[in-house]
Amino acid sequence: MRDIQLAEASELSLDRSKHAVQTYSRSVGAECMVIDTHGNIVAHAFPKGRCGLCKILGGRGERCGKAHLYGSYQAERFGGRYIFFCPIGLVHWVSPIICGGVSKGAVLGGPVLMTEPDELLIEEITISGGFDKKDISEIKRLVRQLPIVSPEAVKDYSEMLYMVSLYISGGSDGPSRTRMQALEQQSRISEYVQYIKSLAEGCGDTRTYPVEKEKELLSLIPLGDKAGSQKVLNEILGHVFFTSGGNFDVMKARILELIVLLSRAALEGGADIEQIFGLNCNYLSQINCFNTIDELTYWLSGIMIRFTDCVFDLKDVKHIDVIYKAVDYIRRNYMKKILLKDVASHVQLSTSYFCAIFKKEMKCNFNSYLNKVRIEMSKKLLTDHDIPLVDVANMVGYEDQSYFTRVFRSNVGISPGKYRERNGQMSF
Repeated sequence: MRDIQLAEASELSLDRSKHAVQTYSRSVGAECMVIDTHGNIVAHAFPKGRCGLCKILGGRGERCGKAHLYGSYQAERFGGRYIFFCPIGLVHWVSPIICGGVSKGAVLGGPVLMTEPDELLIEEITISGGFDKKDISEIKRLVRQLPIVSPEAVKDYSEMLYMVSLYISGGSDGPSRTRMQALEQQSRISEYVQYIKSLAEGCGDTRTYPVEKEKELLSLIPLGDKAGSQKVLNEILGHVFFTSGGNFDVMKARILELIVLLSRAALEGGADIEQIFGLNCNYLSQINCFNTIDELTYWLSGIMIRFTDCVFDLKDVKHIDVIYKAVDYIRRNYMKKILLKDVASHVQLSTSYFCAIFKKEMKCNFNSYLNKVRIEMSKKLLTDHDIPLVDVANMVGYEDQSYFTRVFRSNVGISPGKYRERNGQMSF
């Protein structure tokens, strides 16, 4: 069967994966791994032995796995390369592995740091993640040992990893679990087709589209019920196959409709609209890569799982990534004019959505945090008596010195001049 041959030709090559991550890890001096579409690690390499952070986080692999999956999904959206922050603020980069036009996983690099670690933010996130004080202290110690790599170098590492992903994508390992999953799905669809045929023999109405099944699918995806969703999807596909008479073009048209249905269900479950629409665009462009119905149906199952993941599993991870990117942007550009819309654009979210996420996660609004960063930076400058107060204001992003003074007094309790007189020492 051609679809089985395609599945065999479209598998991750284990040998290629191991060779690629080991070579890459040694070359750039960073950890590297390959994951499958479920976030499971297929191959892993460490430049200097296993990372101490991995040992601490080992018991919380699900949280790391979600971060890896989130990064891989974003890489599919943004040209095959994506740089992101993990739940404790470490920088990773990722590229998807595409075999036969279908995503089979991803290859990831990191962790590294691009700036000095923000220990307060790390502590807040690790506490919310269930780490005890001993683990938090050890995480901080190990994070401080990570190399600080410039953003330009991280971009270069990401570009090199993209080339590695292309190399891995060209490999073939022969039949594996994916083949078995495809065969199992074909069997379930065939069983339902036979059931419909038996209804036809009993003069039942088999031409009516099963709207009730569609509604059931819409109710299961927002709940994150992958097994139940798969069962109902197979039944819908069986009905579509039977009523289309096996016409491939008709099947493609119906599957396009089902993709829209699945995306709507994910959105109703709370998935991020921008992420879903980005995935949708990719999927709609991929559909012409397939030549058999079996290829199409197995591909659609992967889409359903991806959309279901987006409802719950990856939501919190995305928010953490957004916050770290926003904080990093502010700390690099506080001396310039920064608007809320600028940072929202940087993290690729709408202004209103970013504003809501930032306030929820940081427990303060955007302008309050920006002012806090600027005031902290101004304190360092105020210890240098050779810098005029008006220049201090300009150097931390305030065009109006009087406004800077008001904000400083509101945050610190005294004016910038008084703070300088006390040589940066506060009395309480």
